[in-house]
Amino acid sequence: MAEKLKVTLVKSTIGAVPKHKKTVEALGLRKLNKTVELPDNDAVRGMIWHVRHLVKVEEI
Repeated sequence: MAEKLKVTLVKSTIGAVPKHKKTVEALGLRKLNKTVELPDNDAVRGMIWHVRHLVKVEEI
């Protein structure tokens, strides 16, 4: 696993399942096309897996 992950919100959460909206917000993503760097661990990977249709992920 990489040390960090770069996560970018590429699709709007409007119309998404409420649980997915909360997950995106918990990842630290508030606006479209914003990027955050997160540690690469199982908890973060699991959150990303649930909203994989809304985000783009890069290993850094």
